[in-house]
Amino acid sequence: MKFVYVLQIIIFLIPYYFGASFTHINIFYLIILGILVFIIHECLHVIVINKMGDISLTCSGIFFWLNTNAILSKTRFWIFMSLPIIVLSVVPTIISLYVSGNIKSILLFVCWINAIISASDIYNSFLIAIKPKNSIFCRGYFKVNETKKEYPKNISTKDII
Repeated sequence: MKFVYVLQIIIFLIPYYFGASFTHINIFYLIILGILVFIIHECLHVIVINKMGDISLTCSGIFFWLNTNAILSKTRFWIFMSLPIIVLSVVPTIISLYVSGNIKSILLFVCWINAIISASDIYNSFLIAIKPKNSIFCRGYFKVNETKKEYPKNISTKDII
């Protein structure tokens, strides 16, 4: 987690390093937009694992994360971790290259807030990518599936843990 905290601090300081600011936009709107980004971020996670297992939102201090007992293939787990980064950071960054004014500032703010929220997702996406191709994931653990199928439908969480 120390790496994630350092990554969050670096992402937080990036606008100040480049001399960017969002001060010309009302702070109240920025707070509301930040809350909406968080809600959309979590909904994108839920969409990926919808109907695959139980989902719960856990809070510790200022950090939130989703817990699930769903058994996910490597591809699906990578999408679970990466979809909010792609939708709320990568796509708005690309769009911001083609717009200007307040729209550009808002898009960059969405990218920035989501990058801070997604620091652990960014780190985990790289960790998932280096796992063997036929891995299956559940509750923070992974197991290499010897049958080399996508993932078994009738496996229990006891087989992984």
